[in-house]
Amino acid sequence: MMELDIGGAFEALVNWLQTNFEPFFDALSAVIGAVISGLEAAFLFPPSYVVIAGFVLLTGWFVSRKTALFTLIGMTLLEEVRVTLWGTEVVVGMDLWVATMQTLALVLTATLLALLIGIPVGIWASKRDAVERAVRPVLDFMQTMPAFVYLIPAVLLFGLGEVPGVIATFIFATPPAVRLTNLGIRQVPADVVEAARAFGSTPRQILLKVELPIALPTILAGVNQTIMLALSMVVIAALIGAGGLGDPVVKGITQLQTDLGFEGGLAIVILAIVLDRLTQGIGAEVGSGETTAPTA
Repeated sequence: MMELDIGGAFEALVNWLQTNFEPFFDALSAVIGAVISGLEAAFLFPPSYVVIAGFVLLTGWFVSRKTALFTLIGMTLLEEVRVTLWGTEVVVGMDLWVATMQTLALVLTATLLALLIGIPVGIWASKRDAVERAVRPVLDFMQTMPAFVYLIPAVLLFGLGEVPGVIATFIFATPPAVRLTNLGIRQVPADVVEAARAFGSTPRQILLKVELPIALPTILAGVNQTIMLALSMVVIAALIGAGGLGDPVVKGITQLQTDLGFEGGLAIVILAIVLDRLTQGIGAEVGSGETTAPTA
C-alpha cells in the first residue's frame, strides 16, 4: 500500500535546502541581521525623548493633535521616568523602551522585506491575469497557515534569534502588500491610461507616472496592513529568541507574571496604534493630492 507522506516530503525539502544552500542562507541571515542591528542602533542612539518628539511631530503633522497627544503620553509610558514629589522618588512608566525599539526595528525590517517583494509581485499580477491566478492560492496559503508553523523551517534554516523571527513575520505579512498593490493598479481608470498612451507614453512611463501615483493610497493601505500583521507576530517570534516586546508577554504566560504580561501587551498596543494612525494619516495625505496623466 502506497502512502503519500506530505509532512515527510516537506521535511526532506527543508533538509535539502539546508544542505545545498547553506552559504546563501548564511549570507541572507547576515544581511537581515545587519539591517536589524542598524535600525536598533538608530533608534536607541538618541535619547528617548528625541525619538518620542519625532513621533509626536509626525503624528501631529499627518494625523491630528489628539493623536499627537496620545503618542506623547503612550510612548512616554514606555520609558521609565523618575520624578520626586514631596521628597519621595516616584517611578512612572514601564521601562520597556529598549524592548519597544527592538520590536520596532524587527517590524520595520520585516515590512521592508515584504514590500520589496510584495509590491513588484503585485504589479506583475496586475499586468498578467495568469500571474494573479497563480499567486492567489499562494497568498491564501501564506495567510491561513498557522503562524507557528512558519517558525519550524525558519529555525532550521536560520537558527534562533531575530533573523528567523523576521523571516516568519515576512511570510505572514506579505500578502496584503501583494493584494492591495494588484487591486490599486487594476482600479486605475482605463480612460486615464488611454489618455497617457495617446500622448505617446511608454508602458514604463504609464506605470511610474500614472498607475502607481493613482494607486498609491491603496498601496499605502497595504503597507498599513503589512505593518499591523508584522506586529501581530511579535509574541510568536519571541518564542524563537527574537526578543523585543514579545519577551515580557511570553514570560508573563510561562511564569504566570500577570503584571509583566499586561505591560508587554499594553506596550504592543501603544506601538500598534501609533504606527496604524501614522500610516493611515500619510495615506490620507497622499490620497488628497491630485494625479494627472503625463502630457508628453
